[in-house]
Amino acid sequence: MTVGGIEALPSGGGGLDFLDIGGDIAARSPLQLFWARFRRDRVALVSLGFIVFLIVLAIAAPLVVSVLGLPGPDVQNLNLTDSFGSPLGPSLAHPFGVDSLGEDVMSRVIYGTRVSLEVGVLGTGISTVIGVVVGMLAGFYRGWVDTLLSRFVDVVLSIPVLLFGLGLGAACSVRGCVSGLIQPGLGTIIFIVSLATWPYVARIVRGLVLSMREREFIEASRALGASDMRIMFREILPNLTAPIIVYGSLLIPTNILLEAGLSFLGVGIRPPTASWGQMIAAATPIFNTAWWYMVFPGAALLLTVLAFNLLGDGLQDALNPRNAR
Repeated sequence: MTVGGIEALPSGGGGLDFLDIGGDIAARSPLQLFWARFRRDRVALVSLGFIVFLIVLAIAAPLVVSVLGLPGPDVQNLNLTDSFGSPLGPSLAHPFGVDSLGEDVMSRVIYGTRVSLEVGVLGTGISTVIGVVVGMLAGFYRGWVDTLLSRFVDVVLSIPVLLFGLGLGAACSVRGCVSGLIQPGLGTIIFIVSLATWPYVARIVRGLVLSMREREFIEASRALGASDMRIMFREILPNLTAPIIVYGSLLIPTNILLEAGLSFLGVGIRPPTASWGQMIAAATPIFNTAWWYMVFPGAALLLTVLAFNLLGDGLQDALNPRNAR
């Protein structure tokens, strides 16, 4: 911190930070302090820009494919294979080449962005909501409530997710399950992803609530007659926002990889819907003659997961006041 009209650095001690503008002292909000820390991380900013690009690409996939002059993701053209039935490689008309059915790989990679982001964001959102509620109830009430919920979390964590997905896919692949309610596809993948990840959120939130419920501002709220629900959702939950955001941003790439793994095993997204994991699985037998069919969806998966991981690291540094300089 300096004096004489120079901007004060974030204190990191929970106090107010000030900025001297033309002789006037102006307090900076937590959002301004967060942005001041975050924008110093160039890697996180680039990652955020790449993720925004992916979101726009997923939303405008039909428009992008049309502007690039590419065929749709499920348009088959066997004329794009050679006399032995092998797909043709990258060219000006098909920059990422085609697959064994003559489908344009670049078009399918673009549309596959939709599936990955939907599973990553929706699956993480559902698992975060469930985990936060369960963790807050367990940490706040303790006693038999904590014991019951914690043992339930242990039971869910003991479920082998990949085997569960394979069994569910095999049992419901033809006519579905529960009178056709459960069908292989996006909904089932999101269900499996949410089931696999919410216990981790619950454990983290429980630990944070256990330490926070003994603090002075909680005791003050009780003394003023605040109800348990008000204390949990109006006093404790806002203080959990930063760690929830950070962990959620790190959970999204995990869920994207899980969807790719399930699709690779044939449990997830079914053709003709494009999915990066499904494309990698289909490319495995012909990788020695059609390397592009695996490389491009694999690179898209790698860059997306890397971007979310780097963004999560940047958010963790920016939301932690101890890292202020």
